[in-house]
Amino acid sequence: MDKRSVRDLELRGKKVLVRVDFNVPVKDGEVTDDTRIRRALPTIRYLLQRGARVALISHLGRPKGEPDPRYRMDPVARRLEELLGEPVRKLDAATGPEVGRALEELERGVILLENSRFYPGETKNDPAFAAELAGPFDLYVNDAFGAAHRAHATTVGVAERLPAAAGFLLEQELDYLDGVLRSPERPFVAILGGAKVSDKLGVIESLLGVADRLLVGGAMCFTFLKARGLGVGASLVEDDYLGEARRLMEEAADRLVLPVDVVVAERMEEGARTRTVPVEEIPEGWMGLDIGPRTVELFRRHILQARTIFWNGPMGVFEIDAFARGTEGVARAVAESGATSVVGGGDSVAAVRKLGLEDRMSHISTGGGASLEYVEGRELPGVAVLPEKGEV
Repeated sequence: MDKRSVRDLELRGKKVLVRVDFNVPVKDGEVTDDTRIRRALPTIRYLLQRGARVALISHLGRPKGEPDPRYRMDPVARRLEELLGEPVRKLDAATGPEVGRALEELERGVILLENSRFYPGETKNDPAFAAELAGPFDLYVNDAFGAAHRAHATTVGVAERLPAAAGFLLEQELDYLDGVLRSPERPFVAILGGAKVSDKLGVIESLLGVADRLLVGGAMCFTFLKARGLGVGASLVEDDYLGEARRLMEEAADRLVLPVDVVVAERMEEGARTRTVPVEEIPEGWMGLDIGPRTVELFRRHILQARTIFWNGPMGVFEIDAFARGTEGVARAVAESGATSVVGGGDSVAAVRKLGLEDRMSHISTGGGASLEYVEGRELPGVAVLPEKGEV
């Protein structure tokens, strides 16, 4: 990564504002998945070990620019304290004199500021709000890859007002994605799933520019199959994108690999009657909801030959057991491959976790939206604003 790193900062005695991504699921006042908190710990511990006074800020959920008791950071503070093994002082504000006072009084541990989205200036990247946030601090560190595609006050505005650097998690995310996009060990196999071609058109184009094979599953495959002239029954299709799908298939030739069989049902629900059929024989009124076993085997052969893998999106409606086998088969193949494997956030991460295969993947991204935008070649505002290494 070419951006200034937290390693490049003189930290002793400095007051450091760290943008973390603690947008975690909370139920009944308890954090139910602490992965994002755990991934931020190396940067937090590094700062503390080097004598910095640390305050953390994150958004949680989608409050409407004002305080909402459902999205207070208190459950996050409790879980962070358990994981960090240091005191966490939670403040009920993100700006104002109490932040400065808390920094002066801080002897051990860290401060966790209140939800940044309780303030309307956050999502607007309001200059006055960014100045208030930056006021008590000497330095800024961004370790929130999952929010780096947002031009918000805590990702961009503060970074424009303080000496800024990337934390370890942000570095790791960019290094893995750069490795996939710029210098993959070959063969490089990309796997894309999910519902809509329109959501991933730019990602498909970008990956076809670098991947040796692009395996397409999920509901988006039916737009490609219909563009090939096949009947797809009641499967989800984006008719407005049939022309784009044809163009991509022509350009990619045999590098774009589509399913050869699918699991179909009359309804998308648990207990629905299902059939497995070749893609040429999808019945009228039935919808494709997963890739079939022959496709799993086809995809598996490509995956096991790969030396680099990027995977984003499930192969079917994996939340329903009858339509989860395709995603499970792909996940197990990626785990067995021995390749450098990057799982690009979102539902594919949930599938990997459900199967207990996290430790078998090289890198699991904490930011689905951010990773896709980066793969697509779009600039991430929270990364672009950080100075280059050696830049004064």
